[in-house]
Formats: sequence, C-alpha cells, structure tokens
Amino acid sequence: MGERYRVVALGGAGAMGGPVVEALAGRADIAELAIADRDTAAAERLAARFPGVSVAPVDASDPVRLRELFHDADLVLNTTGPFFRLGVPILRAAIESRTHYADICDDWEPTLDMLAMDAEAREAGVIAVVGAGASPGTGNMLAALASRELDTVEDVFTAWPVDVPFVGDDPADDASDGNSAALVHWMHQLSGKIMTWSGGEPAEGPPLEPVRLDYPGLGTGTVYTVGHPEPLTLPATCSVTRDSACVMVVRPETAAYLMTLRDEVDRGRLSLEQAAAAIETPTAARFARSAIRRLSLRGPGSLPPFFALATGLRYGRPYRVGARLIASPRGMARMTGIPLLLAAAQILDGTVRTPGVHPPDAVLDPARYFDELAAHCDPPRTGRDEVVRVDHTS
Repeated sequence: MGERYRVVALGGAGAMGGPVVEALAGRADIAELAIADRDTAAAERLAARFPGVSVAPVDASDPVRLRELFHDADLVLNTTGPFFRLGVPILRAAIESRTHYADICDDWEPTLDMLAMDAEAREAGVIAVVGAGASPGTGNMLAALASRELDTVEDVFTAWPVDVPFVGDDPADDASDGNSAALVHWMHQLSGKIMTWSGGEPAEGPPLEPVRLDYPGLGTGTVYTVGHPEPLTLPATCSVTRDSACVMVVRPETAAYLMTLRDEVDRGRLSLEQAAAAIETPTAARFARSAIRRLSLRGPGSLPPFFALATGLRYGRPYRVGARLIASPRGMARMTGIPLLLAAAQILDGTVRTPGVHPPDAVLDPARYFDELAAHCDPPRTGRDEVVRVDHTS
C-alpha cells in the first residue's frame, strides 16, 4: 500500500457503514473512497456530502462483481449483513483479489468459518480483521487490557448493555424505525444452541443462561449469555484456561421476556421474524408467562454496562481485573461503525503487518485503539484514560 489509499466501504450507505464513510471522507490519506451498496439512492445521497466519494452499485452475493470491485482497492470495510450468509463469500472475494479486509461480524458460526481461511489469507498476503465492531471489537480490546495484567488467565467475560443506562445511549435509537433486521439477527443469537468456553474447551449450550459475576470494586450481578464470537476467539488470544462467555447486561424482566420468545422459537411456534416482531409489540399473554419466570431471575446489580472481566493469577495469587467503558460514541450505529474505522487505520498505516485472518485483539494495539476512540466519543475525549477505566481486586 502507498501513502494514500483506495478503500471500498461495502454496505457503506447503511446505518453501521455511514459513520465509517463520514470519518474516512475527511482523512487526507484516502485517495479514493467508494460506497459500494445495492441501495444506490442512499449511497448517492451520502456520497453527495463529500467531494470525491464515489458510488459503486453492487450485489454482495455476486462474487464476480465483488472481485471486480475489490481488484484495485487497498482495503475493504464490510458492514453488509447477514454475516452468517455473506461473511465467508465476501472475505473469499477479498482474498482472491489480494485486498486487505475488516468487518463487524458478530455471528459465531461465520467467524469460525472465516478464521479457518487463515492459511488462504496468509498465502495471498492479505490482512483480515473480523469482528471489529462494538461486540466483538471494543469488547475484545477491553478483554486485552484486562488480561494482560494477569500472569495466568483463567476466565474472561465480555459484557454489553441491552436496557441499562449507558454513556453511549441515544434516544434516536429507540425512536427510529427499520430495526427489524437487527432484531431478527438478535433473535438468531438468542435461540437454538450457542458456543461458549467451559473448562478449557468449547462448550455448546442454550443462550440466556445466567452468569453471576463479581466486578472489582463495584460488586456482583447476574448477566445472561448470548451467541457471540468472543468466547471462541479470546481463549486463544488471552490463553484462557477455564471459562469464557459473551453476556448481556439486561434487566431480569427483559431477560424473562426474551426467554419466553426463545422457547417459542426453539419449539417451532415462532419464526425469527415473528419473534422480532414480538419484541416490538409484546402481547399480554407473553408478558404474563414472562412475569412468572422473572420471579426466579436476578438482575445486573452494580455491574457496569459495558466491560470485560478477567480472573486468574498474578504473582501466584488469585486476581481479578475489570476494564469498563466510561465514554463512548453515541448510538448503536456509531458504537459499531467507529471501531471498524479504528481497525482500518491500523491496517492502512502498517501497525498491523501479519497476513492472515485475525480477531481484533490478536493484532490491534489496544492503547492506540482507546486513544483514538476518545476523539470519536460524544463529547470528544482527549485520551484512553477518559474512555476506559481498569479496576483491580485480588
């Protein structure tokens, strides 16, 4: 790659891709930026705001068109879903085009399939960072900060907020329409079987399992598992010897309602689309069933909303380290899109040099990551100490 780069923002006209395009369009080291999207009208509206940004119509399921589009690019930034359908073929097109790649994939199944393409990427000299969004992504980087303070890492948990107060909340997220695809995706992660890490090896189980955690200096609370990639990538990068899971910080009444929907999906009574609709428009009957279940559930207590927690040994003694966000970009779109931008910066400037397919914490510099995240917080912060707090308890 030269001093100025050619970047393709695949899905750049969407909610998650838009913040990436906006930030990249202002960078002096970007020679060409193409918004590649099937919604050409939305792409053209966005491109019109930034001189020199072009639009490339594309069907992300067309491998020939993808290879043609990627051929002259230095980097592809992929925010196009669903990743369980499109993640692998888009990465394959990038590898075949010898184009570096990063995405926001938060599905564990395609993450495993993409990591299995590591040898192909290495042979092609392609750097690929998968899961560089909020979770995975920022959660991985918090885990890296916490884990590196331990000599032996036994457990690592990453947690993100559902309905608890958080500095990244944006009322527009709740008021906006068009979230049905995200809700369908969420129900996919909350139904069937998910993979975690238990006793030092992969483990299969149901989602929404309660996990009791003790965060250093703040106290205990109960969180609930979700089908995310972190427990399948962090054990390798952080050398976890015992347990790992990705969990949601959620009120017990919400967890109970989600369990009710999960059970109906698993029994074939609801499709994922119907379950997503039931999140937006709950029924009295489901609320009643949930209310009974809620009586046996515990809540998050004093746990922070967005954190990683690592436990293990330090100097031969038991030790716990937590890393939590205390500032953030505002809104789900920016919380997800901006981390992809930060990963892109470290790929483009050569900070990440190792070809292959990597989770974020395997190759990105966490100190730099949070320093640069600070500038994108609302309001902007000056450095990592104003974005993340690390807490210790033996």
